[in-house]
Amino acid sequence: MKKVERINIMMRYMNNRAHFTISELMREFTISRSTAIRDIREIEAMGMPLVAEVGRDGGYFVMSNSVLPAVRFTDSEVKALFIAFMATRNKQLPYLKSRQSLAEKLLGLISENQQDDLVLLNQILLFEGTNPNNPDLLELSDLPHPMLEKLIQLLLSDSYLLLTIREDEVIKSYPIYLLHLYHEKGLWLIEGFDVKDQKRRIVLVDNLIDVQSYTVKKKLSRKKILENLRKQEEMKNLIVQLGPKAIAQFKKYHPLQISISYTNPYQTTAIIEAIINIHSPEEMDEIINWLLFLGSDIEVRKIPVEVLGKLQDRLHIFCPDIRSLKTQ
Repeated sequence: MKKVERINIMMRYMNNRAHFTISELMREFTISRSTAIRDIREIEAMGMPLVAEVGRDGGYFVMSNSVLPAVRFTDSEVKALFIAFMATRNKQLPYLKSRQSLAEKLLGLISENQQDDLVLLNQILLFEGTNPNNPDLLELSDLPHPMLEKLIQLLLSDSYLLLTIREDEVIKSYPIYLLHLYHEKGLWLIEGFDVKDQKRRIVLVDNLIDVQSYTVKKKLSRKKILENLRKQEEMKNLIVQLGPKAIAQFKKYHPLQISISYTNPYQTTAIIEAIINIHSPEEMDEIINWLLFLGSDIEVRKIPVEVLGKLQDRLHIFCPDIRSLKTQ
């Protein structure tokens, strides 16, 4: 446990007890007697009114009617908070409509020397999305989709939601059980279990028109929903191994319904698994175009015959000698 963390916890330990001894601090925090005494002196210097009792059964207690001093940030912690705050300046994040107010409150908690350090950091550090010729000019807006905050407020109280979205000028509604809300490549995505179609569905928040709580007569537990999805995943009909070059292509673009699983700690090989709807020509064409986009650094382990045939036909146009793909 770091010293700053130990001091903060120790102050609360002291404040919640009518009486404590150095021996108790030594046992509780696994520290030596000299360290315990040093910590007590430091806590007293921070303003906590401790009263020492002399004698065989002596110890310490906190003076009554006293207020626990505010927890202080170290220099490193202040810089970590500020840099993290700066790094999200051009990210579309919810609840950040008033960055100026948040920054002012953070600065108000720290000393003048710490403030000077942060001003210097603000002048030196540039992050993605910042115009180096004019750092004060934001190339992006940190205001997210207007429905995002409403979505978060609803999902905190209920995971069953009715999403209304616009796709290709067509308005659709999906009743879902929300599994995750995540941010990827500048986009907010909703991953949920479609209650009506009984399948996993991923929706772009940018396409969201409205979101409401969804009343279900018989609600499935999260455990049951995940079991249902696991059974569906066992039916995956597309399995492809990716090498380093293909992984780089995957990061540039991939269909929303496809995720990647790295197969070594260095993230140089990976597996993608998905369920391809062979009855949807549009989906098949999308997958074929994407597999070609990945390049030659792939090994197809499992693929529907229908997709394989179309893929071979597409490859045959460019290379007439091609007869088959490398599969297992």
